[in-house]
Amino acid sequence: MTEPWTAVAVLTEETFDAAIADGTVLVDFWAAWCGPCHALTPVLSELAGEVADARIAKVDVADFPKIGERFGVTSLPTLIVVRDGKPAKKMFGAKNKRQLTRALDAVLSAPPEAGTAAP
Repeated sequence: MTEPWTAVAVLTEETFDAAIADGTVLVDFWAAWCGPCHALTPVLSELAGEVADARIAKVDVADFPKIGERFGVTSLPTLIVVRDGKPAKKMFGAKNKRQLTRALDAVLSAPPEAGTAAP
């Protein structure tokens, strides 16, 4: 597994695939105009500094709509836990730290083949 990030990584079309290819990554699909998305920012930052077995990232779907389309993002915020490049859990709306931690724990404790097919 790759080294954990201590901050939320901001992904682009150029960096997205490499960032999610290995290990477990919680990806926040957001946009600057989305109020609930901004409410998630401090939660994700706190989580990024505490989670050892996963990384936290975000992608602005207004700037990179093709990434959102690949993952079927139709509402914001959408959070997807990706395991070794494959979506394993999808959540909609603002979540608290406890909900996100539980989602990560569920994916991390599941057998590797439990993830869904890649988009």
